[in-house]
Amino acid sequence: MRGVVLATAVMLGTAASAQAADMPDFLRGSLGGSAATVNWQGYYVGGQAGYGTSNMTFSGSTASIVNNLLANTDLNPAGAISSLPLGGKVSVHGDGFGGFAGYNSQWTDVILGVELSYLHSKFGGASSGQRTLFFTDANGFLDTVTNQSSSSIVISDMATFRVRGGYAVGCFLPYMFGGIALGQANIINTAHVFGTQVQQVAPFANIPFNLTGSNGSFSHMIYGYSAGLGVDVNLIGGLFMRAEWEYVRFTDQTDVNLNTVRVGLGYKF
Repeated sequence: MRGVVLATAVMLGTAASAQAADMPDFLRGSLGGSAATVNWQGYYVGGQAGYGTSNMTFSGSTASIVNNLLANTDLNPAGAISSLPLGGKVSVHGDGFGGFAGYNSQWTDVILGVELSYLHSKFGGASSGQRTLFFTDANGFLDTVTNQSSSSIVISDMATFRVRGGYAVGCFLPYMFGGIALGQANIINTAHVFGTQVQQVAPFANIPFNLTGSNGSFSHMIYGYSAGLGVDVNLIGGLFMRAEWEYVRFTDQTDVNLNTVRVGLGYKF
């Protein structure tokens, strides 16, 4: 009887081992031990969509225009008209879509790589402002000067060249990155300076002036830097899903800060 029980136990143990060997890797891993780290090494491409906020500072955007308009007058030296902080800060939401491509090198769980990320976007905004000053210039004229400004920027395309670093945990690859940013933008600035100069001694005179100037940069290249965090999740084979946050700053005629969240789908070869 004891021999029959022992033989039965050996047979059941052999059958259980064979059944466990036939299970998929992720099921066998869940019964004890950890699932194998995904192989992230190699080239990859993907598509993405993003949504975010562009924060723009327009103060000083029209200063050079005002300087040119008042270059041959005593108005700017006396009233510092071009230095007036017109425009201020504006926040506008926008979205975009595009793609990414890169290469990963892998050392066990540590991932280092380079990547190009691109968005065809609708980020940007506009602002306007007005200030009126009263002062006496070097010639003794009592001046009343109004400075009006309007500025706009529209970023139609944006690309970031990144260095990535991550740590693979099962099918997850959390990562951080930093790099340089390039953008293509249409920028339009307009200044309108008008008012009167009153001569306070004989012969008394009231002299009006009305000056307007503008400049436009179309398909203008802007430069900056980027940084952010994200996670890639392996789905099956080389297919993976992505979610990330990216911060981009452009410094040009208008200072622009972009915060975007993105989702994407990619394939590693």
